[in-house]
Amino acid sequence: MKVLIDHQLPFLLAHGGMQIQIEQTKAALEKLGIEVEYLRFWDSQQSGDVLHVFGRYSKGYIDLARRKGIAVVMSDLLSETGSRSRYALLAQKGVILAARSLLPATLLSRMGWDSFRAADAVIALTPREAKLMADLFNADKARLHVVPNGVEECFFTSAPAEGREDWLVSTVTITPRKRAVELAKAAVAGKVRIRIIGKPYSEEDPYYHQFLEICRANPEFVSFNGPIQDRDELARVYSKARGFVLFSSFESLSLSALEAAAAGCPLLLTDLPWARSTFGKNATYCSPSATPEQAGRILKGFSENIEIQPRPPRPSRWSDVAKELSDVYALAVTRVRRPNISV
Repeated sequence: MKVLIDHQLPFLLAHGGMQIQIEQTKAALEKLGIEVEYLRFWDSQQSGDVLHVFGRYSKGYIDLARRKGIAVVMSDLLSETGSRSRYALLAQKGVILAARSLLPATLLSRMGWDSFRAADAVIALTPREAKLMADLFNADKARLHVVPNGVEECFFTSAPAEGREDWLVSTVTITPRKRAVELAKAAVAGKVRIRIIGKPYSEEDPYYHQFLEICRANPEFVSFNGPIQDRDELARVYSKARGFVLFSSFESLSLSALEAAAAGCPLLLTDLPWARSTFGKNATYCSPSATPEQAGRILKGFSENIEIQPRPPRPSRWSDVAKELSDVYALAVTRVRRPNISV
């Protein structure tokens, strides 16, 4: 089997979890013995059995691949959608139904809604996102598969509680969605030491400069030295940290939280559906509407009582993910080659 990977994400411009997901997926599949290439859209001679799309493409794009005998597997992240309230989701569904009856087919095709139904397989990272794909976008439940992200082997290590240090850690892109400023303010308000690891999309971003001002004014509580590119070093940081914190306003399935969980870190997360559905009672939560003072008290209680905080279960390894994906690919190929057979 030969797999082609297509993604809309420009790695040069938008670093982050999806880049790691794509790169680790490719590497894990290759270790399993599957031939994998990134799609060369300019190369008419490139061939493959499966096209794994990271993102949402039009039904026309999927139809073109199928005419060449290539099965299409689609992975889409419903990060913001999955964090909406029940009423907001009902409103969104109403808008989609109205649009389907009012807008021309060519415009609807660009929105990519029909791709959830057209793809030979659709992959969600969590059961909640799978349900949303079916409820909002009419995805075929028989073709929906839940395959969470994996974690690299180097993260599966942890120090005993007495071996951990007295600071918390958070790994984020310094951008409003990740709420790094709000986290820094909470750490100062709660007088809690935290190390924030990451970088902005642009060093000219006013939000980034606001974040830096807080760090410079409060070095005793907030430590920031940029990103850690070495994955082994990042794993060592997690294994020494008192706990892991993520205050983002929406997520799909946070890779950094999974990595911290693999290293045995207790987790403090924004109280959102993705977190509750993934970690349940095995994490601690903070409301996204908490003030810096309220969040500071939660941070302080989390840090001071770290010994009794719940420990998250260990996540999957990327090798496990590759095996699950290979099964999904096999089903998708069967659908293309034997379209009248139910599998």
